[in-house]
Amino acid sequence: LLSEKEQIEQIRSWWSEYGGYVIGGLGLGIAVLAGYNYYQSSKLEAQIEGSTMYESLTQHVVSGSLEEAEIVAGELGEKYADTSYAAQAKLAMTRLYMDKNRDQDAIDMLAELLASPADEATKNVARARLARLLAYQGKSQEVVDLLEGHESGAFAAIYNELLGDAYYALGRIEDAQAAYQRVLLDPLAQATVDQQLVQWKALDLPEPVAEAPAATEAEAPEPVDESVGEESSAEEPAAEEPAAEEPAAEEPAVDETVEPSEAEE
Repeated sequence: LLSEKEQIEQIRSWWSEYGGYVIGGLGLGIAVLAGYNYYQSSKLEAQIEGSTMYESLTQHVVSGSLEEAEIVAGELGEKYADTSYAAQAKLAMTRLYMDKNRDQDAIDMLAELLASPADEATKNVARARLARLLAYQGKSQEVVDLLEGHESGAFAAIYNELLGDAYYALGRIEDAQAAYQRVLLDPLAQATVDQQLVQWKALDLPEPVAEAPAATEAEAPEPVDESVGEESSAEEPAAEEPAAEEPAAEEPAVDETVEPSEAEE
């Protein structure tokens, strides 16, 4: 057992050896806590400012003020790119561009959104809208390139319907039928698409043309030639029928026999 004096000496010895580390650790902890609080405060402030700017943007979009909306959207993209309002601003600008019949600007805005670090839910919305714009422009192959590989999750039915329309436009009837069937079998499709309309689209699809019969059609002339030969050979006996009627050609001989009788008269 240590005496009280020995315990004090032991504590002093330990503090002299490790006291600096304890003080440093406490200071570091306080600095980290202060920095975290500052970060959260600045992030909250940015969210509030971004929200205010986004509300201003939506007002410009509703009123159709394109120039003012572009200025606000540009500031949101530069100052608050890490917030969700920057991505939402691009979707709002897409709507305004469509209202102004500036389809290519809307397409460029959606492509920029897909390339940004936005959340996946916002990108899914942008992807669907971009696919509809491309389909409206008749760019069916670009629709296929955009949507293939993303037919899963809550947007699967929407993507599959758009893929079915694009496949049909490209003449890929079997792929279109498969895409429509995926929509009809999707249990979540009822909340996102009109399944009755999709069923009508599937029923209106033409019958797919198989490639194998096309290869046999190229060989079709050979049996036709043989059949023609057989028909010609089968008709040869009919060509000999005049030979069977040769006795009718001997009528002049009968006349000659009659002439002597007339001479005798």
